[in-house]
Amino acid sequence: MREINQAPLSARELDELIGDRDYKEFLSTRNELYRERNMAEHPPSRAEAIRLIAQHPNLLRRPLWIRGKDVLFGWKPDEYGKWAKEK
Repeated sequence: MREINQAPLSARELDELIGDRDYKEFLSTRNELYRERNMAEHPPSRAEAIRLIAQHPNLLRRPLWIRGKDVLFGWKPDEYGKWAKEK
């Protein structure tokens, strides 16, 4: 487990984490910067999104659970149980 506010992910770590997934899924739509920049209507490029998340860790959608290549976002206790039993 990693506390992102205390140990933010670097741009390189974010790039590896996102991999070939849609980087927009990693942006927190509840974040103030997301709303200020109207990212829903004008999403940043992948490189810009990674740079912004590295600079503003709260822009990363959380909680974020990673297992191998699988990623699960948000607070979904029912899904965590199913997800844990699948593998």
